[in-house]
Formats: sequence, structure tokens, C-alpha cells
Amino acid sequence: MNTYIGIDLGTSGAKFLLVAADGTILAENTQTYPVSYPQSGWSEQNPEDWFAATLRGLKELLAGQEKSLVKGISFGGQMHGLVVLDREDNVIRPAILWNDGRTEEETRYLNEVVGKDKLSAWTGNIAFAGFTAPKLLWLKKHEPENFARISKIMLPKDYLAYKLSGAFSTELSDASGMLLLDVKNRRWSPEMCEICGISEQMLPRLHESYEVVGTLKAKIAAELGLKGVKVIAGAGDNAAAAVGTGVVGEGGCNISLGTSGTLFVSSEAYKEDKINALHSFCHADGGWHLMGCILSAASCNSWWSDHILQTTDYAAEQAGLEEFLGRNDVFFLPYLMGERSPHNDVTARGAFIGMRPDTTRGQMTLAVLEGVVFALRDCMEAAKKNGARIARTKLCGGGAKSKLWRKIVANVMNMPVDIPQTEQGPGFGAAMLAMVGCGEYGSVQEAASAIVRVRETVMPDKQIAADYEVRYRHFTKLYPALKGLF
Repeated sequence: MNTYIGIDLGTSGAKFLLVAADGTILAENTQTYPVSYPQSGWSEQNPEDWFAATLRGLKELLAGQEKSLVKGISFGGQMHGLVVLDREDNVIRPAILWNDGRTEEETRYLNEVVGKDKLSAWTGNIAFAGFTAPKLLWLKKHEPENFARISKIMLPKDYLAYKLSGAFSTELSDASGMLLLDVKNRRWSPEMCEICGISEQMLPRLHESYEVVGTLKAKIAAELGLKGVKVIAGAGDNAAAAVGTGVVGEGGCNISLGTSGTLFVSSEAYKEDKINALHSFCHADGGWHLMGCILSAASCNSWWSDHILQTTDYAAEQAGLEEFLGRNDVFFLPYLMGERSPHNDVTARGAFIGMRPDTTRGQMTLAVLEGVVFALRDCMEAAKKNGARIARTKLCGGGAKSKLWRKIVANVMNMPVDIPQTEQGPGFGAAMLAMVGCGEYGSVQEAASAIVRVRETVMPDKQIAADYEVRYRHFTKLYPALKGLF
């Protein structure tokens, strides 16, 4: 049986999966690399670290495997990061990441001077601080010597594709988050290129996520013991995770509890967000999707546990908290890195509210988990205002491993939550895209129908859901009350 490689290029590390054509995961490993924070609110990585980690990961992944069966490789990647190369293909500066907050001034310029109406007409979206276009404007103003050297502009996963195949390419789901793409018409926006001071020649060739962009370079293939392996465009991590959880076609929903958190609603038709709270992007299945993104999700829990409580035993911290669901007096605002959806506020910050002398460690732990889901509920409400009809959702990401967190999602959203057989959303979806690109399946929808299975469904409890409805209404009043202090 043919096998396929999926790479999930994340923020803290890259995950590598070897997947058989029937969806069986044959091998996996993770490689880590550093994140640098040069100033408060800044977040950068060296793209060369990604490539070095990829070579290590692929060697480990293929050790002891039948390499002749490997037919394709694809990617799910962290979105929005600005990777710039010069004419000699040298990395000009560290990549500015999706969760970097330095572009407040540039984002305000785009939204208020250029105007949200024009941005929406040209790209289907307004400006958010994490998007790529504001980063280009920042680079042009603050590092003009680096900006002048730019020959190629690409996204993180596309740097890997370029290094592995030599193809200067991207695809529509990830490109949608650059604020340089005309999402409705699936082409680069000449207006946004002009505003950012770049030419379309600096941008990669556009593909659908399941299209072949090239083949593995001979030298790398020989080093890995592979032959004739196709490189498929891939997808932004959230679109790849949606594919990996079977959220394709009309009306599917996926919630991801990763470093960041997302609400992803798939659609066969283009839908522009009329309230400027969500993102309207192309989907990896050839359609479109609405997406809400909160910048801190599982990272809130790791911050709280690792750095404040100084423990990595998450299960122990969550033990016994189930009996307090819907009855916690403590609230947590999860805006540790500012916030994107729906507030679009880089100055927002995290906060605990409602502590008393008898407040316990457990209540604060529970509040962190609840606060993340309340913020995702904000995104859910915005999607409904845009006409989305959501009856149930898939759930993936590292946070989905927590039984307690799964119950919180089901009850705060008040809907059934389906847990896929594999929790390797973006990497699994990337492998599926490779299968489609290599002709193993005729379409992304066909691959999802054949491969994706639900392991468990978590149902809401009527009373707990009602209690959480009251708590959520309180939560919605907190950010507006504190906004002036941020």
C-alpha cells in the first residue's frame, strides 16, 4: 500500500506523520526549534531552523520503513508568517510570526486610512495585526534596507516546499491570510500589492492545496532514500486540520485547541464576513471557509501550569474539577498575546476576575480552560451572525486530549462534539492532500469520506449547558469593561 508524508509546521515544533493510503498512521515524530522574542509582543523564528528540523524529522520518520512506497509529501503550516529571500535565495531576516503584535500602527493605517470597505472588496477581509501585509508595511518603514533586498515573499510552509523541491509556490488557503489575495476570485490583489510596495513577481505561484508543485530534489531524495516523491502544495494549518477532521464541503465545523484556537466553518460558496470579526478564506478542498482565531488557547493552559503553577502534570491539575462545570465564580480573559477574533485588539491582555478569599487553585485552573472556550464561543456567535448554521463540531489539537476540556466545549457551545480517531489534525490533513495530489483519491471530499473516522462524541448536559449560558453572558461584558485599561 502506498504511503504519504504529512508535515505540520507549528510554532513550537514540527510534527511528521507517515500515513498509509487507508489512513493508518505508520510512524510519527516531533522536532522542536526555538522562538525568539526580541521585544515585548514580537515573535520571530529562523526559517533555516525549520528546514534543518524537517531533514531530521524525515530521516527519523523513514527509519525502518519501506521507502519505495512513499509517493507524496505535503504540509500544514503556521499561517501569516513573513519569510523574505534575496536574489541569492538567502533568508534576509528572521520570519515575523503569526502571533507577532508589532504592526498595530500598520494595521490601523490599513483599516482606517485605506479603509475596511476597500480591504473587504479587494481581499474579503480587513487587516489584523498577524496578517502578512501589515508586516510588509512595517518592514518597509523600519527596515528599508531589508525591504529593498526582497526578491521572494513566502509563507513558512512554502519555504519548506521551496527548499525541498525548488518550486516557488503557495496555495490558496494559506495565501488567504496574507491580506494580499483576492479571496473571492482566487488571485493576487493588484491593489494590495501596490499599497505594500511589492510586485506580483515577488509572490509565489498560486495553487489549490491538493495540486502537485514539484518533486523532491534529487540530492535530498538520495539522502532520504526516496525516489520520485511528489511535493504537494499543502494548506494553512487550520485548513489542513479541517481536512484531517473531515470538515469539508458545506456546513462542517471544526474547533482546534492548539497554541492558538480556531473555529472553522466550511462552505461551498464564498461568504464575506459582514461584521469584520472573522476571516473569509479559501479552503483546501477547493471551496471557502469562515474562520475565527483566538491567539492564545492551549498556550494559556501551558502558561498557567508550566510557568505559574510550575507543573507539567496537567491531568493532576484538572482532576476533580468536572463537578464544578458551569458553577465557577472565577473568569479568565485569555488574551495573553492580544486578540484577533472578534476583537482585533493587539493591546488586549489576560486577566483573572472574580477571586475571593476562598478561591482555589482548581477554580483558577478551570477558569483558564473555560476562558479559552468562551472566547471561541465569541467566534461561534460571529459565525452565526454571518448566516452559518452549526449543529455540531469536530474538535482537534493538543487541548482536545483533555477529557475535561472536551466537556467544557460541548457544554459552552451546547452541541455535540465529535472527536476524530486521530488527533493529528494538520499533519494528517497534509498527508490526505498528498494522497489527492498523487491520485490516490479523486478529491479531498472523497479522501475525507474514506479515511476520517469519529472515535467519540461528547454530548452536552442540559443543566450544565444552561449554567454555562449564564456564565458566557457575564463573560461577554468583561472585555468591553476592561478595554480602556489595556
